[in-house]
Amino acid sequence: MAVAAPTLPTLPKEPLPAGRPRGWYEAHNRQLKAMRLAIALLHTGVYRPEQASNRRIRAAAVRIGVHAPSDTTCRAVRSLIHDAANY
Repeated sequence: MAVAAPTLPTLPKEPLPAGRPRGWYEAHNRQLKAMRLAIALLHTGVYRPEQASNRRIRAAAVRIGVHAPSDTTCRAVRSLIHDAANY
């Protein structure tokens, strides 16, 4: 008998602070997307940055329902996976 994966509680979304430069919002959203993708890859058994090619990261994006990441976001994902591996 298969056991369902536990669901995580969802936190209420809060608005981002107003008045920051546009670059701050872009960097913030890029980091959030990179974290979502890194978590998805870690759940699929990708534990080293060398295993996370741009193609594999973009396939994970399709699987979790986010827009295809840029090359910069893919580098951020690999950086997060590297940090997780060295934690």
